[in-house]
Amino acid sequence: MTPTAPAGAVLNVPAATPAQAAAHYAARLAFEADVSDVHADLTSGAPGIVVVDTRSKAAWDQGRIPGALHLPTAQITDLAPRLIDPAHTVVTYCWGPGCNGATRAALAFALLGYQVKEMLGGFEYWAREGFAYDTAAGPQQRPVDDLTAPRSGISCAC
Repeated sequence: MTPTAPAGAVLNVPAATPAQAAAHYAARLAFEADVSDVHADLTSGAPGIVVVDTRSKAAWDQGRIPGALHLPTAQITDLAPRLIDPAHTVVTYCWGPGCNGATRAALAFALLGYQVKEMLGGFEYWAREGFAYDTAAGPQQRPVDDLTAPRSGISCAC
């Protein structure tokens, strides 16, 4: 009898079938957008999305995506129906990957009947990818962090 090799950490739980994986990743893309795609759509003027910053006034003043609507999560239920056309897809963002504020806001919008996506990386990755942002003091921009995007400023083309 030949001994069985240990599965290892990655395959300790077997990988999903290709059909399961396809369904999972298609679903993720239906729920999420990355900062580069949001930036591209805002820059091109692509119709159909409203970007919503769900953070506090202090956070909004510190830095926000140009063109975003400021609507803190606690105010979504009361204000969204008056401010956002339900025919648009809402893209929520908060601070960054360590914060679930955009997820909470996306849930609030979904419960109101909006189509919604969460922007992965939040404001942190918007700034780290070198995209311009607005502050209470005026426009700002940081150098590209080469751990998040190519220094050349071109898309990673993924």
